[in-house]
Amino acid sequence: MKILVVGSGGREHAIIKKLKENKSVEKIYALPGNGGISADAECVAIGAKDIPGIVDFAVKKSVDYAVVAPDDPLVLGCVDALEQKGIPCFGPNKKAAIIEGSKVFSKNLMKKYGIPTAKYEVFDSPQAALEYLDSAPIPTVIKADGLALGKGVIIAFSLEEAKDAVREIMEDRKFGASGERIVIEEYLEGPEVSVLSFTDGKAIVPMLSSMDHKRALDGDKGLNTGGMGTIAPNPYYTDEIAKRCMSEIFLPTVNAMNQEGRSFKGCLYFGLMLTKDGPKVIEYNCRFGDPETQVVLPMLETDLLTIMQAVTEERLGDLEVRFRSGSACCVVMASRGYPGAYEKGCEIFIPQELSDSVYIAGAELKDGRLVTSGGRVLGVTAVKKSLSEAVDAAYNMAGKISFENAYYRHDIGKRALEALKD
Repeated sequence: MKILVVGSGGREHAIIKKLKENKSVEKIYALPGNGGISADAECVAIGAKDIPGIVDFAVKKSVDYAVVAPDDPLVLGCVDALEQKGIPCFGPNKKAAIIEGSKVFSKNLMKKYGIPTAKYEVFDSPQAALEYLDSAPIPTVIKADGLALGKGVIIAFSLEEAKDAVREIMEDRKFGASGERIVIEEYLEGPEVSVLSFTDGKAIVPMLSSMDHKRALDGDKGLNTGGMGTIAPNPYYTDEIAKRCMSEIFLPTVNAMNQEGRSFKGCLYFGLMLTKDGPKVIEYNCRFGDPETQVVLPMLETDLLTIMQAVTEERLGDLEVRFRSGSACCVVMASRGYPGAYEKGCEIFIPQELSDSVYIAGAELKDGRLVTSGGRVLGVTAVKKSLSEAVDAAYNMAGKISFENAYYRHDIGKRALEALKD
């Protein structure tokens, strides 16, 4: 089989490494991929948002199956375009991808179908939003409606911060056209949990829960990033909570999308907050999370391609999806300064024996050398019997990898380990 994977980050590298385990896979193309992914797939310089380019390439190379991983091409209708040419895909079509593409859509969907989430109001005028804030509870959460590379959310702890956020998003267009409309919602408190799930629009199979670490600095300080590390499973996500989520959130969401004529097939990501009133949805994503994928897929025992094809063919309910016992920890190594300005072009040194445990996110090949090209450079993942062993092993590996201006947090998994002691 010839497989095409759209995307260029650590998530895509994790997907590609897992797909390679299937013996029927002869060739994997990554569009555009990156310098590190080139060790596991043929990288082709076609951008993830170049839908005509992706489709032309897939047809020309007689691709048997495509995996569209990032949000932008999904929301732009990449799956629809590929399927029109007879190429089966893993990922939601454009109508279903709106669940991430528009926060206004997803909030209204939850309200309509009684799926627990934070209270909210929608605004398309900065003036109306600013007036509303004068009487709104603080802290509050301000979200750009559209995609913003995972950064279109601002938590405001004062009225001044909240008004500044509205002006930045709606007037200064910090996130471009994504900020034409905003959602202002209730600030929720409690442990956060990420649950990725396979769904074919009928059955839904949650993967292992995980805990992301969004802030740049130790102690959950500093700016929000795309994620500085993850652990799985999340100790706050008990069997009892999992049952509640299945009956109150997961199945109702799949059914709601069907009712709206937007049947979702692919990976549906649930960002949850475990509040004192029970689990609530913070956000939906229409794809695998990054870096959650880098701890969840290494724990997957069932063949990934087999699962993806079952999703495409709407026979997921006939398949047993198994995950191994134990825990995983991923430590993200970034360029110092990320998510602000950072230096590029620093050579990366990875011991050969660690290559299977490393997922490259921001690197390119220059004169045969792997050098940094992004803020999040790579993730290193360890899978062990216990979380403490996984954390120790991940940090041990990170200590053996080097590039100039390398930075990583030193407390990934700390909160989870403390929760396990309680």
